[in-house]
Amino acid sequence: MANLRTNNLSGEGGRNAIRGSVVFGGGDDSAAGLTIADNSELELSSETHWTIEFWIWLNGPTHGDYDVVLGKGSATGNNYEYFVEVMSDNTLEFLTTSTGSAWTFQQQISPVLSHDSWHHVAIVRNGTGSNTLKSYINGQEYGSFTAQSIHTSAYPFGIGYFAGGTNLYSKITLSNLRICKGHAVYTANFTPPQNELEYHYLAEDDKTVLLCCQDSDNPLQEATGKTITGVGHLADGAVIHPKNVPPYGVDAGNTFDGAISMNSVDYMYFPTGRTEEKGRGRAVFMGGSQTPLTPKIMDTIDYVEMTTSGVGVRFGSLTTTNCQSAAFASSTRGINAGGQTSAPGDNQTNIIEFVTIATEGNGTDFGNLDTTHRRLGGSGHSNQTRGIITGGSGDSPGETNVIQYVTIASLGDATNFGDLLNPKDNMMSKNGSSTRMLICGGRDYTPSSGVTDVIEYITIATTGDSADFGDLTQARFAGTGCGSATRGIIAGGQTPTYVNTIDYVTIASTGNATDFGDLTATLSFLGGASNSIKGIFAGGNTPTKQSSISSIQIATTGDAVAYGDITVTSPVTSRGTCSDSHGGLS
Repeated sequence: MANLRTNNLSGEGGRNAIRGSVVFGGGDDSAAGLTIADNSELELSSETHWTIEFWIWLNGPTHGDYDVVLGKGSATGNNYEYFVEVMSDNTLEFLTTSTGSAWTFQQQISPVLSHDSWHHVAIVRNGTGSNTLKSYINGQEYGSFTAQSIHTSAYPFGIGYFAGGTNLYSKITLSNLRICKGHAVYTANFTPPQNELEYHYLAEDDKTVLLCCQDSDNPLQEATGKTITGVGHLADGAVIHPKNVPPYGVDAGNTFDGAISMNSVDYMYFPTGRTEEKGRGRAVFMGGSQTPLTPKIMDTIDYVEMTTSGVGVRFGSLTTTNCQSAAFASSTRGINAGGQTSAPGDNQTNIIEFVTIATEGNGTDFGNLDTTHRRLGGSGHSNQTRGIITGGSGDSPGETNVIQYVTIASLGDATNFGDLLNPKDNMMSKNGSSTRMLICGGRDYTPSSGVTDVIEYITIATTGDSADFGDLTQARFAGTGCGSATRGIIAGGQTPTYVNTIDYVTIASTGNATDFGDLTATLSFLGGASNSIKGIFAGGNTPTKQSSISSIQIATTGDAVAYGDITVTSPVTSRGTCSDSHGGLS
């Protein structure tokens, strides 16, 4: 057994530890703040359940009577709504008004906070009536008091300063600031979060409405899509202070199973470890369509940490709106290729773009496919070196049997690999090993469009045409796949009737698929991903668009179980999906 430090692979404190903060005014009285334009999602006036939480570090004494931590409203016309402030005695207060003219409620919510120390703060409203507003400092309840109604105004939201005032900057550092509406996150004493806070979404009236101060290199980062503007030394996202983060998720190293051995008298060989020991396990979901009748094509990128959470988090944006694309990944880079850019009509693309999976951000141009393609669905697969795109079709050009590939670590256009047995689209892949790719089902266009049960395979490291592998348990298209290095999973789809079927095959052999179990619902155009142990299935049509995630344990058989919710915006289908730890990378 070896204990190897992997902070360079998985980030300070491990992949999910707290990694970032934003420094506002310091001991030098430097002015800094963040502001968000008036936004209805940040109103708390009609909410009976909400949570405000953050980590705070006091950089120095307040500038005067108080320093604003966060707040919405303006001194102009006394249009106050709600504020959290550091008082001159180093306590915190929560203030609100129901009239817009004078404070109707003011409550001390903390003991004296120490300087040069992190404190987790949560203010939670849980229901109506007396004593429904509670404050927690470092997970311990400090105060319980009566919740008041909150005034609504058309004024900005400020962080680290009074956005509606003048020269009221704060000497604080904040990390992981989150506001949830419709959800009381804490209802009793708790252990402060050990990992970065994540996006919460159950419905439009039960979700995270603000999540920021998580990136020390980008103070303007915000996970729900709101635009943050920097003020003072934070203008234009400038950073002039050293990194300071809450002391959680200490990087003590990950344990890699296996013995240390000597390759020779000169070289020692360490165990490489399983995927989960390497700190990986992130699934990325790109683009998709939202509206049930006339699809709204998205450019949104979200992600899920499969080893710890089934909650979707905003990642960034593609260079253009996109759905029905092929997607695949190495352990570091995710690729999205082709797809449909708008609807209705023939609006398909040949664009290939990439993201760096470990770092949230927008898509970057990679190259082009041989021609424009959509209906690529779940047709992408990869190993650490090479990514494969199979078939696809559109209004013009039509269906194709072409197989293409790219070298993931480089940039450039796709290269011809070989041909499928027949022209096909909406196939189910993402379920191969590092040596073999499976192409399952789909719509076969020989001699005319029909749904097929055929499974084909190729050897990734070579080039050439596909060969017959076996058959699915039923002919279907527009499902998805996932898998480990040994077992491939094929889930959902249409016959054209929507199905909940899950099949599996042993990748290294050939033969027909075997029943694995059922999805939690009949679904097509869903996204599949895995970390070689757990498989997840997200979004899709029932035919109503969905945002839920279900999961399976790949090595066993059985029905999928509810796991979480991926969508930061609304229910969605036809997303490009990949992960940094699928069976092709094990």
